[in-house]
Amino acid sequence: HVAVVGSFAVNGVAALHSELLKSDVLKDFYDLWPEKFSNKTNGVTPRRFVLLSNPKMSHLIDETIGTGWVTDMPRLRELEPHADDPAFRDAWRKIKSANKQHLAQEIRRHAGVIVDPATMFDVQVKRIHEYKRQHLNLLHVVSMYKRLKDNPNLSIAPRTVIFGGKAAPGYAMAKLMIRLITAVADLIGRDPAMRGRLQVVFYPNYNVKNGHSIFPGTDLSEQISLAGKEASGTGNMKFQMNGALTIGTLDGANVEIREQVGAENFFLFGMSTPEVKELRTRGYRPREFYERNAHLREVIDLIASGFFTRGDREIFNPLINHLLNHDEYMLLADFQSYIECQENVSLAYLDQERWLRMSILNVARSGFFSSDR
Repeated sequence: HVAVVGSFAVNGVAALHSELLKSDVLKDFYDLWPEKFSNKTNGVTPRRFVLLSNPKMSHLIDETIGTGWVTDMPRLRELEPHADDPAFRDAWRKIKSANKQHLAQEIRRHAGVIVDPATMFDVQVKRIHEYKRQHLNLLHVVSMYKRLKDNPNLSIAPRTVIFGGKAAPGYAMAKLMIRLITAVADLIGRDPAMRGRLQVVFYPNYNVKNGHSIFPGTDLSEQISLAGKEASGTGNMKFQMNGALTIGTLDGANVEIREQVGAENFFLFGMSTPEVKELRTRGYRPREFYERNAHLREVIDLIASGFFTRGDREIFNPLINHLLNHDEYMLLADFQSYIECQENVSLAYLDQERWLRMSILNVARSGFFSSDR
């Protein structure tokens, strides 16, 4: 509050964030001094997060539209016509494949796990925090596992789901979320029926250096925080600049990424910020979602049963109880929408030409998110 009083200018770091500051977080101050408030959507530097981390793609872009884009990112729009060129798409595919093979090597080196680069690399790397909802991603993984076990002939795109990130030292629930990720990864990794169909990896020590391998090697970027909780995010921009497609909510800079790339090149799910507010005002009762949705119930009950912990039902009790009785970040309310959106992701990935075109257009329309702006 003292900072707002003493400042000449106050800004949020994404359009949605700035509006929330004005309408909610700092409303009293906005009413007093509306002229102080503005928006400055975050950006990331293309020199580090494209040129340095993705030299193969950078070289192809240089050959296609020249080198000027490195300091004038909006020029990437010149790539758009090439999205419909089969030869360019083929070159893009080969580069993405090489980047995935490199990431697979790094995963083997750092995590001791062999992954298949022919599968979709579905990635969520960021701080481990309940609002970022890594455990919603896990519920989808358990859902896929259950459906594949029930129906081995199920036609879905094979996936390697990669998590990375650190939890604050005293954040017990975040530590428990990591433990759940590794428990699910271990059981699925030991199930021969999942080979080539579903795998989970926790990539240790996520940092900028490791990000240089992760961003270029990713197919699907998970940006799944509850609407209204993420100020902006910058990982979402780094993934987009490297040709990953985003599955996300209307939160933080996701809103502007979707505006830039077009709704048809973004996988949207979940409630909007006003819908979250309305549900909270009405009275959110997560257990009702659990009781009404049979598949959600199966997924949660499987975790609660000790299936992933060799029969130990106590380990994840705090997490399950919190979801059923509190669920501050409304995972259970967004679960069904997320599952259905992931089915659309799977269908899109199975059509590789469509996926490649979407990937090229994501890069072509990423110029707005350069920190140069």
